[in-house]
Amino acid sequence: MASTIIELGIRDGLLCDQMLTCSRWGTPSSQGLFQDGDVIIGGLFPLHYQPPVIDHDFTKLPRYNPCTGLEYVPLQYIYAMVFALEEINHSTMLLQGIKLGYHIFDSCGRPPWALQSALFLCLCVCVCVFQISYLSTCPCLSDRLQYPNFFRTIPSDIYQARAVAQLVIRFNWTWVGAVVANNNYGYMAVFQEEIQGAGVCLAFVETLQRENIISDARRAALTIQASTARVILIFTWYTDVRELFLQLAKLNVTDRQFLASEAWSTSGDLVQNSVTSKVANGVLGVATRSSAIPGFESYLRRLHPIHHPDDEFLREFWEVEFGSPVSTLKVTYNVYLAVYAAAHALHSLLCPIKDSPSENNISTCSSPKQIKATEISNKTGSLDCERCPLELWSNAKRTACIPRQLDFLAFNETLGITLTTAAVTGVTVTTVVFVVFLHYRHTPVVRANNSELSFLLLVSIKLCFLCSLVFIGRPSVWSCRFQQAAFGISFVLCVSCLKVKTIVVLAAFRSARPGAEALIRWFGPGQQRGSICLLTCIQIIICTIWLSLIPPVPRQDLGFQGSKVTLECAMVSVVGFCLILGYIGLLACTSLILAFFARKLPDNFNEAKLITFSMLIFCAVWVAFVPAYLSSPGKYTVAVEVFAILASSYGLLFCIFAPKCFIILLRPERNTKKYMMAR
Repeated sequence: MASTIIELGIRDGLLCDQMLTCSRWGTPSSQGLFQDGDVIIGGLFPLHYQPPVIDHDFTKLPRYNPCTGLEYVPLQYIYAMVFALEEINHSTMLLQGIKLGYHIFDSCGRPPWALQSALFLCLCVCVCVFQISYLSTCPCLSDRLQYPNFFRTIPSDIYQARAVAQLVIRFNWTWVGAVVANNNYGYMAVFQEEIQGAGVCLAFVETLQRENIISDARRAALTIQASTARVILIFTWYTDVRELFLQLAKLNVTDRQFLASEAWSTSGDLVQNSVTSKVANGVLGVATRSSAIPGFESYLRRLHPIHHPDDEFLREFWEVEFGSPVSTLKVTYNVYLAVYAAAHALHSLLCPIKDSPSENNISTCSSPKQIKATEISNKTGSLDCERCPLELWSNAKRTACIPRQLDFLAFNETLGITLTTAAVTGVTVTTVVFVVFLHYRHTPVVRANNSELSFLLLVSIKLCFLCSLVFIGRPSVWSCRFQQAAFGISFVLCVSCLKVKTIVVLAAFRSARPGAEALIRWFGPGQQRGSICLLTCIQIIICTIWLSLIPPVPRQDLGFQGSKVTLECAMVSVVGFCLILGYIGLLACTSLILAFFARKLPDNFNEAKLITFSMLIFCAVWVAFVPAYLSSPGKYTVAVEVFAILASSYGLLFCIFAPKCFIILLRPERNTKKYMMAR
């Protein structure tokens, strides 16, 4: 976010917290993001990469104009910080009653701008109690004596330099070229003891400096072209690599094997650009560990200058390109962790003071009975308890924090067994009905109201029962995606069959009127199949778009108190789920209306009456589902959805097919054309 050491400006970032404000003097730039709060988190990010030309005549104070060349990836880092702060401000577990604000500036990734911004934050905005970096990787910063207040959420460079050295040794690459940043970050890679002592020779070492990046990149590209080394080690920032690859593309150098540092190994820009992708087709590198940030992608997509008129960064981005690109989250996740690290530190610092007991109500940690389930104490008779992290819980003796037990709707628990049994029973009963209809397929009861649609309806009901089983068990990436798609498509297929069946009933009786014989021909078997396919394909398109853009993901829900952590399929965006339910509801309502109009048509076996009753049950179940789903905690939200699926499936099966099976098996005398046609 910002520079803490001048020669490490391009690589370093910090967070600091404040308790003091003063008037602005020599502000780094008019651009910035500001949000007031009880405690301010300062942030500096290298948002632009092209510094302006500076004329140092030493006769007046230097004026550092804003940099240009907007970078999308650091912009993502900025909003990761804002997103994390908004999460913390709405959290019921962290810093209750304390609002976090932020002051965010552009450091331009260069010493003068980074230093000016850092000094402004540290001197005029905040008293820096501690600094947390998401991108400072210099091994020197691990020295606790020199930097006692510095922390980071990214590993030291020494580990990735050793990893690259081991790769070189593993593949027996003894003649290697190197292009590195002209700072400690770059030099760390080429002077590792592992490389020096393994017979690896450096063909050349070229340095890149941001102020002269075009000329430096051209010089390095010419060196690479002239060298016999086919393996090139590159340790520098990804914007410098992009310029280097552009220069190599001009020289048609596309046959080199590149060893990449974590700063650019996963940069999508190099692969997406048609020019640089030809050069970047042989890249092997290291990367820092990453993780998903639930809700962050949806948050980015909701950003718009209309809703944030004071956001200069967002306005500039919107003028350049519409939309918000979501790149790799490996560094973005480090920003997210840095903000939460600061919040946890502040919570430990401020909340014990705020929540301290009064003199008349003193509590101690002298015995396990006096210690909360979220706290521990390692000292007998101590007045202070240590709070366990959210994902941990104290043991029975209250002496150590242990992982919470994962909780989800499992197959081997009572509730899971009950729902599984109900689903399997539904599948079995539906199969039996299917066999009965298949055996008596030539009888009037089966042939009435289109036997083909009846068989398709039975298959769709069977799929509805089966899809409920996908909701039970440990959530995974694929199960979270498949369960909602299977549910939505199965039920749309089922309701579509009922809707077409109702239309067939109406068309059949309308065509019996004089002059309306052609009506049933316009809705024959081909049109019936086409209607069902069309209605189902709409749901398939909705599911495909939703699951491709913002699918549900498995997530641990730490929001509930207790020794268990709920593992659930979290919906990053509820829009897709609402569209799936809304479309099913639309089809069900139209089917109900059509069936209601056809219920009094003359016939001893008017199927519209059965469809009307089944749709009433179906709609009642899903109307009751919404409030029950929203109010159910943890794994019981899944159980409520499974119950709704099973209840509506049983309602359709019994309401429509039970009367027919009764006639086929127990009243065969009624299974005649004469009886069916009687009014």
